[in-house]
Amino acid sequence: MGLLAALLWGGTDFLVGLNARAVGVKRAVYFGQALGFTIMSLLLIAFPVFILRSMAAPLETWLFGVMAAVLTVSGALALSKAFALGKASIVAPLVTSYGVVTTLLSWAGGEQISLLQLLCIALCVIGVVLSSIHSDPKVPHTTQASSSIAYALLAAAFYGTSFWLQGRFVLPILGPVTMLWLAYLVGLIVLVVIVLRIDDGLKIPPLKNCLTLTGASLMNLGGFSSFAWGAVAGSVSVVTVISTLSGGIAAILGYVFFKERLAKIQVLGIVLVLVGAFVLHLKT
Repeated sequence: MGLLAALLWGGTDFLVGLNARAVGVKRAVYFGQALGFTIMSLLLIAFPVFILRSMAAPLETWLFGVMAAVLTVSGALALSKAFALGKASIVAPLVTSYGVVTTLLSWAGGEQISLLQLLCIALCVIGVVLSSIHSDPKVPHTTQASSSIAYALLAAAFYGTSFWLQGRFVLPILGPVTMLWLAYLVGLIVLVVIVLRIDDGLKIPPLKNCLTLTGASLMNLGGFSSFAWGAVAGSVSVVTVISTLSGGIAAILGYVFFKERLAKIQVLGIVLVLVGAFVLHLKT
């Protein structure tokens, strides 16, 4: 399940860039949220026991869930923007550093943090710096490359905070199905308000774009479902470790399909981020 989640999330990250460039960042995230909400709503209608169990949850749990959902949709917007501006082979591994954020928040909340975890965090930071270095003289002096890295790190911060809130306050009570439905609901509400301000924002995209939008949404939903199933049925740490490979998978897809070339120092930075995130998840 962890490997399946990594494959699906890696494919999602790859398609996110295509969708953002084709229909715009906000519209791409909106259509993905709409499809995900529709699927999760149908699932809850078919199995109402999930929502009935969660109705007994206290109000503060739902409020934490809404906060986590807002952070998730903010992360999705930042991630789409990062993929629209930069290379998938750089952006995708940087986003895997969300584990650093989650670990730091857990430490701030009173959990013990080991020396190995601190070293992994430092490794990720060094990797981020190295991956942002553009030594190729052919790269134009624009802010796009730097902006893509900034948006990728912002997405990691949003996702890391959201996962921490979910893991500590929400998932043990609401469960993964209801939390995922809530995330799609809140995301859809936020994005409808945003997209309505765009000309033809709600207009259905061309068929070829609908296929990639649907593919990204289904793979993202499949990734979350695989992750939750694996975490419930087996070891959370093992599933988390393997799912972290999604950044590497997206980077490979970017290289294979778009021939994205990277400087050696950028490759080193990406490897450090992936190794740091991998070991950090293993020891968390």
